[in-house]
Amino acid sequence: MKVKIVNHSPYPAPAYATPLSAGMDVRAHLPEPVVLEPLGRALIPTGLFMAIPEGYECQVRPRSGLAVNHGITVLNSPGTIDADYRGEVRVLLVNLSDEPFTITPGERIAQLVVAAHARVEWEECDSLDQTLRGAGGFGSTGLK
Repeated sequence: MKVKIVNHSPYPAPAYATPLSAGMDVRAHLPEPVVLEPLGRALIPTGLFMAIPEGYECQVRPRSGLAVNHGITVLNSPGTIDADYRGEVRVLLVNLSDEPFTITPGERIAQLVVAAHARVEWEECDSLDQTLRGAGGFGSTGLK
């Protein structure tokens, strides 16, 4: 699938790090480093603008290395870039660690995954069919 992209940053367009990667790494388009204080958040620009095909979305996901090594994650994960959005792609990062973290220009800050999605039409009814799980929610299937 081809996705149109305009790159206003001096850094490479999003790219897969390995042949079997699901997500493409996206980089920070910053004029200078940004320090994320503990529990601080920042909307980081990427310099990218894209046109996602109808029926698809682009999900913005955390990078596992930033999360495990530094406590940096995408706050609204996964974020969604809709097919009709034409503004700059920005990534909402949060520092969940107890140490400040510096985001440097060109640093890989998130992953982008383009995925198909379905649109639904609600059909209101008075009851739902029964299942084995029923109304069991969070934790209802146990740990082991």
